Amino acid sequence: MKIAIPVNDMREEAEVCVSFGRAPYFLIYDTNSKEVVFSRNKAAEAQGGAGIKSAQAIVDEKAKVLLTVRCGQNAAEVFNAAEVKVYKTTKVTAKENIEAFEKGELALMTQFHAGFHGKA
Repeated sequence: MKIAIPVNDMREEAEVCVSFGRAPYFLIYDTNSKEVVFSRNKAAEAQGGAGIKSAQAIVDEKAKVLLTVRCGQNAAEVFNAAEVKVYKTTKVTAKENIEAFEKGELALMTQFHAGFHGKA
């Protein structure tokens, strides 16, 4: 299974980015192979719709789980349609959150914000 996490730089110890749609990179972790891959978030510079475009990029990566600080409603709808589960991060780094997820310590996200429309 693949897990996606928005991160500020391309290290496993990178901090989780607080803005899902505007994150510079996504860390993709494969729980089976333990492989870590980074992808640049092309939607980060979009004038609008960054959350939806970022969500579609995660779906295209075939991730089944997203670990994030927060998520907009429009992105959540993309994830719901693609059966991607969204979990709320509780730790600082991507690596710490992966470990917490694997131990069952992260909760499914139940509240989604309206989104930040337009480039921040």
